[in-house]
Amino acid sequence: PWNEPEEAMYQMSTSPENAPDEAEYVEIEFESGNPVAVNGEKLSPAKIIETLNALGGAHGIGRVDLVENRLVGMKSHGVYETPGGTILFFAHRELESLVLDRETLHFKEMVAVKYAELTYNGLWFTPLREAIDAFVNSTQGPVTGVVKLKLYKGNIITAGKKSPFSLYREDFATFGQEDVYDQSHAEGFIRLYGLSMKVRALNGLPVSGLDMPKPDYSKFKRD
Repeated sequence: PWNEPEEAMYQMSTSPENAPDEAEYVEIEFESGNPVAVNGEKLSPAKIIETLNALGGAHGIGRVDLVENRLVGMKSHGVYETPGGTILFFAHRELESLVLDRETLHFKEMVAVKYAELTYNGLWFTPLREAIDAFVNSTQGPVTGVVKLKLYKGNIITAGKKSPFSLYREDFATFGQEDVYDQSHAEGFIRLYGLSMKVRALNGLPVSGLDMPKPDYSKFKRD
């Protein structure tokens, strides 16, 4: 892990240092969570990967050098490159952030870790993997739209995103004196939201369960 990978190891991508000094923009279109077009051109899934591999590889996108935990318990040093996959993952996540509600998005991010673990450990043909698939598929209907990305020296930068199912509304995303809602309503929300923390402080209890004081039952009276 201390040794830097040799440049000759990489077959699909140039190093970020040698990547072009000028950024390149790419637009990826999704329908119900599936990529269907690159820069306005409808392509097959395989062709989309090939196209993004070429674009991303030219800009040093998708290189990963990591120490991973094998199923048998040992650690191994792996070096990977997946320009197209990295771009697709980034774009898909950006579109989801626009169209999925907070709780669904956060829960999906949690189960994604388990999904990757099942796949990595060879547990593809399992009820749990199928159950996670069913959940994920149920979330992808609104994941339709276009994401514009800027590729530059190993970096992927969001340059824009749009969807007919966007949950973003500029007139509601306000912290000023607007007509969307009464700003004074926030005071009551804050009081209720922090109630459990307030009670803990009033009872003199520490935040961490590791620092609990010795129990004192003298303040409790018999019924």
